[in-house]
Amino acid sequence: MELPVIAHLVIRTDGAARGNPGPASLGAALIDGTRPDALHPSAPPDATISEALGVQTNNVAEWTGVVEALKLAHRLGAERVELFLDSKLIVEQLHGRWRVKDAKLAPLHAEAKGLLGRFGRWSATHVPRAQNATADRLANEALDRVAAGGPARVARARRIAPRQGGGE
Repeated sequence: MELPVIAHLVIRTDGAARGNPGPASLGAALIDGTRPDALHPSAPPDATISEALGVQTNNVAEWTGVVEALKLAHRLGAERVELFLDSKLIVEQLHGRWRVKDAKLAPLHAEAKGLLGRFGRWSATHVPRAQNATADRLANEALDRVAAGGPARVARARRIAPRQGGGE
């Protein structure tokens, strides 16, 4: 499937764990940053990921959500990403203000930082949980879907007209 090109993406991610550790999942909502509603917390996403991760901690699920969203953003051709996360831990660690002490999180942090290096510009902002409802819903859908015998991962990207001039 050929994915649409979206140069600027607003990304909202969340991780969930029912128990800590426990059955875990991630949700990611990617919104075309040029849309007038892109920064609104309830803006409908242009691409989503909803994935069950097996038994993990909540922090592993949160970090995995960021990594998977950044991978998809890169595949979509993003040159700029704006992350809005309800995990203050991840925001502070991405900016280098807090150290990554947990050995399970260090590889995910390193992968996220490497992926961020592929974008011309990036930012990460902490938001209240209420402003991350779409990503939270996608994470919980994954757990419910797997419990009902469905697939572990569902990713979607709606078709968008390709950029004019100089595109791939």
